[in-house]
Amino acid sequence: MNLFVIDLTYTAGLDAIDRLLEPHRAFLEAQYADGLFLASGPKNPRTGGVILARSESREALERVLEQDPFKAERVADYQVTEFSPVMTAPDFPL
Repeated sequence: MNLFVIDLTYTAGLDAIDRLLEPHRAFLEAQYADGLFLASGPKNPRTGGVILARSESREALERVLEQDPFKAERVADYQVTEFSPVMTAPDFPL
């Protein structure tokens, strides 16, 4: 299993983001239920968000991200970074 940091940067105003917030959160909840996402939340200041994910491959993760309403509606840019943790907290879910 590979770990990824997904950095979202809003490309539209907060009115467009807020309009899509409920469908975006439903998308996130589905990925948590599938075990793909480990943590997520907005940046401060509110210019985007960050998602921590685990996936078999970058390609599989990117296919899932295409379903995010923020991406489908083109209101956010996505930067996906794969990393290999060498240390984690004892209860970190790998």
